[in-house]
Amino acid sequence: MHPVKRALILPVTLVAIALGFLIALQVQTQKNVSLAEQITAERMAHMKTVLANSQTENLRLKEEQKFLVDQLEEAKTQVGTDPRLLAELVQLQILEGTQAVEGPGIQISIDDRGKNVLRTLGPEDLTKIVNTLKFAGAEAISINDRRVVSMTAIVMSGNSTILVNEKPINRIEGIPYELNAIGDQETLYDFFTKLEAQNIKLWGIAVSVTRKTVHIPTYKGAYTFRYAEPVIPLTN
Repeated sequence: MHPVKRALILPVTLVAIALGFLIALQVQTQKNVSLAEQITAERMAHMKTVLANSQTENLRLKEEQKFLVDQLEEAKTQVGTDPRLLAELVQLQILEGTQAVEGPGIQISIDDRGKNVLRTLGPEDLTKIVNTLKFAGAEAISINDRRVVSMTAIVMSGNSTILVNEKPINRIEGIPYELNAIGDQETLYDFFTKLEAQNIKLWGIAVSVTRKTVHIPTYKGAYTFRYAEPVIPLTN
């Protein structure tokens, strides 16, 4: 073999190996990009489903709340000093959130400020937690001392401010998110830890839940109805 040709064999071989490596790397990178796009699309679809379900549930709760308010107004006109009606009035006030309550339940603390956090908590995550607690039988719920009622909306304002009952709940000091729920402690604990806490921890977010007696304040907003009117049943 000619000496010049023999001298070119090694460089050509190295170039071929390098090209092969680059091509394989490009193919793998493209696969990773496609997989990431697929995961993003699946997450977006899931978020849209959660949002649609939340909107349907909120509509149902608004109708229920309207019915309870009507009952409350009727009770106020009839209550007098009747102990039974007074007790019913208190129950209606608890249901509509205008009565502060205290009882056994759980306190959830969530801190998404760690260095290894993959993503921070969003309004859709808080809504999902609230719905899980309701499904577990929670009788009253609050987020950072904001009472959750049928009219409550949990939304994002701007890029990082979360609003509950149209008020910001973001904290500069202390635990960013603290949720209180009153109900059967074991049921609330099991539902939250098994359905929500595990997923949140996968994002690197610190989560703790404690069984304790919790205090939940009154709803600070106002109930106003501009379009809904009571339906008066027809009598024969």
